Amino acid sequence: MKIRRILATAVAVAVTTPAALLSVTPAFADAAPTAQTQAKPTLEELEKAAAEAQTAYDKALAAKTAAYQVVEDAMSDTAPLTVAAEAARKAADEAGVAKTAADQAVTDAKAALDALPETATEEERTAAEAAVTGAEATAATAADAKTAADTKAEEAADDADDARVAALRAYSLAEKDLTDALDAKTAADDALAEAREEANENQDCVAEPGLTTVLTGVPDSITAGTITALSLRVSNGTDKAMDDVAAYAFTHATDTSGLKETDRLLRLQWSTASSPKWHTIGGDHLINGIGPLKAGAHADIKLRLTIDASAPAGNGAAFVSADYTNENGSCGGNPDIAMYDFGVAKAAKPKPGKTDGTDPGKTGTTGTGTTGTGTPGGSGPSAQGTASSNPVTTGGSLASTGSSSTTPQLALASGAAVALGAAAMFTARRRRTGSRV
Repeated sequence: MKIRRILATAVAVAVTTPAALLSVTPAFADAAPTAQTQAKPTLEELEKAAAEAQTAYDKALAAKTAAYQVVEDAMSDTAPLTVAAEAARKAADEAGVAKTAADQAVTDAKAALDALPETATEEERTAAEAAVTGAEATAATAADAKTAADTKAEEAADDADDARVAALRAYSLAEKDLTDALDAKTAADDALAEAREEANENQDCVAEPGLTTVLTGVPDSITAGTITALSLRVSNGTDKAMDDVAAYAFTHATDTSGLKETDRLLRLQWSTASSPKWHTIGGDHLINGIGPLKAGAHADIKLRLTIDASAPAGNGAAFVSADYTNENGSCGGNPDIAMYDFGVAKAAKPKPGKTDGTDPGKTGTTGTGTTGTGTPGGSGPSAQGTASSNPVTTGGSLASTGSSSTTPQLALASGAAVALGAAAMFTARRRRTGSRV
């Protein structure tokens, strides 16, 4: 975003030499890139690689899910091989029972043969011997059947075990494939994100005067220890939509000499209809409550400025600006920073016996929506605000701060440069899309 780099460089010079802002030229732009010894992948190639990596990851995830289901099926009691193994085991058990019975029959037949008396007839002895022979034949058959059944049961159990092992091995491989696919996807996504970021950084932001910021409710003078209600309107006066608009606000104050800064005694907060809670504007000066703006649309932001009761009398100014970024990487902003000056009146000492802060004219809220009766040292704002507004052109000359009695003495010494530098610095800050808080 070269326009911001130019501006940042100009500001750095302006803090010490305000006149340098008169000659901001492309000389501050990035130096020409050095020749590449190896061609980098194009953005289109990286997008294609990221899409392919995503497809591969999706397939790997589906394969892992399917592999897990195979494991579940293989481990189930209703798995075909498990059922077959159980049936073979039962058949082997039954064959074992049959063999045991056959063996017992042989034993019984032999016992009956041995128990024949000497008086037994030849026919009785022949029958007993035949019984032994038959029992032995049956026992042999039963033994063979048991051996076959045991073998079949063992083979069926092995088949079931092999299926479970194979399912677990396939799941393990699928899990590894998914891990590899995720690593590849992450690398492709990171490469694409880096390329897009680099493309955004190298893309020139454009000056867009049609994106305006108007601050109302700034009084001529604000008494220390009070809260002033302000209103900021950000308008998209162009014929194009802006995907993400951000406003910036900054306050600067000095004592009457113009040499001592009192910024730390000022606090600026914002609130919107979508985010009604008061948010303190931090060091990034960001007001993150706008979002997209259609062509011709505007957004209103409530502001309130609190000046600590210990603030000395002096002069102050509020600076507002806005810029935008689009999803396609294009960006821009208003090259002018609107400046609104005001005086700072020292807090009046409470009268004896007045400790509840109810003395009229010395406490309460000043500015738009005032709840007090005004502040000493100023006439108070109208509904639109009466403070003077001096656009500070950050891309050209240093604007005059005026010469009226209420204009702050920021032009004294380096005060103007410091104020301008502080205000311009936050718009010079390059913002990446999605980085706002």
